[in-house]
Amino acid sequence: MSERSSFTTLCYIEDESRYLMLHRTAKEKDVNKDKWIGVGGHFEKHESPEECLLREVKEETGLTLISWRFRGIITFSLKAGGVQETEYMCLYTADGYEGTLAQCDEGTLEWVEKKDIFSLNLWEGDKIFFRLLEQECPFFSLKLVYEDDILKEAVLNGTNLEWK
Repeated sequence: MSERSSFTTLCYIEDESRYLMLHRTAKEKDVNKDKWIGVGGHFEKHESPEECLLREVKEETGLTLISWRFRGIITFSLKAGGVQETEYMCLYTADGYEGTLAQCDEGTLEWVEKKDIFSLNLWEGDKIFFRLLEQECPFFSLKLVYEDDILKEAVLNGTNLEWK
């Protein structure tokens, strides 16, 4: 089994009672195909998490963040098709931005009411961290272990969670 790891940022931009969500539909080979996620992406060489956050948000949305908060670290482990992939995601929320929303080449950007988030096609683990965000949980570490698209394990700050 081959193993890969990567470092990414993920940001949920807030506008009062809504989050800016990205419906990932553009790429055929995409682990997030047809899922709704935040915006962000992979670190470039020598980037800090904040530099990656600001660059990725600007590239994907056209917006420049002026107020954001580092909320947690997500260890996203996925085993699929003979490949074990681990992604270390720096999770942010942002409540201040400038600019005009642009089209995204990775899918459709849409403002979604926070109360409607759980009705979207989300990763099961994303529902866990959305609850943590709703509860204003202090900085957290969340490990999510998937086999194909099925969540097998969730660990919050070193403690196994019951999520079903």
